[in-house]
Amino acid sequence: MAPELEDLTGIVVLGLLAVALALTVAGIETIAGYEVLAAGESAVGYLAAGNFSVGVMSTGIFSVGFFAAGIFSVGVFSIGIFSVGLASFGVYAAGLYAAEKQLNGS
Repeated sequence: MAPELEDLTGIVVLGLLAVALALTVAGIETIAGYEVLAAGESAVGYLAAGNFSVGVMSTGIFSVGFFAAGIFSVGVFSIGIFSVGLASFGVYAAGLYAAEKQLNGS
């Protein structure tokens, strides 16, 4: 029995959070000019949180990133009311995983 995509996504997210925590505890605040942890009205960083956020893991009203969560989200793995990505979860989702779930009826 192969693991489902949701299970793997959670493991990767927890791994990224652990790396960000380790970098923050070590005192490393930026990598290649971008903040490790970024928060604010509009945030750009590896882990970004804000109304308009861009990052590897981003959350906010409008979020773009590898893992994106928000009302309007775009990313490989995206969660939101309106989400676009390879594996999208939400009310209005566009992506391969969403299309497969819709076609299979589950």
